[in-house]
Amino acid sequence: MIQPHPSTDGLVIPSEYKYVVASLLPIAFLLLGQSILVGRYRKSAGIPYPQPYAEKAEAQASREAHLFNCAQRAHTNTLELLPVILITVLTSGLVFPKLAATTSLIFFFSRIFYTRGYVTGDPSKRSGGPLYLMSTLSTLGLLLVTTYVAGQWVVFGA
Repeated sequence: MIQPHPSTDGLVIPSEYKYVVASLLPIAFLLLGQSILVGRYRKSAGIPYPQPYAEKAEAQASREAHLFNCAQRAHTNTLELLPVILITVLTSGLVFPKLAATTSLIFFFSRIFYTRGYVTGDPSKRSGGPLYLMSTLSTLGLLLVTTYVAGQWVVFGA
């Protein structure tokens, strides 16, 4: 049973939780950087707003449009994963702050390489390398840890 910080007044945030919060800040910069990258590729490809992607014919006819689609997809995929990262890092960090912060930083660094690989124009380069695998495994591990923590809180009131 998990009872790292018992309190009669409710939830107590561990002093190491500052690492959890600090580990999420780079992800904010990553998202901003991806957004700027998408904007640059959008401009060079001449894809007007609010069109989210270049049409298939546009992407086949123009390398710039294809690269815009790759940048947009890397950014969108990061946004798709963000709720899972935030929920698991913020929740498990209440019990295992250093583990949560480390996983957050692994996610951040892996997303840099993911984006850089994707914007080469060859989407198969987005997920190569051990960092991507490590990020996937650590995120899945953190999901299991968060499930365990939440289960302990519900079942045992920890």
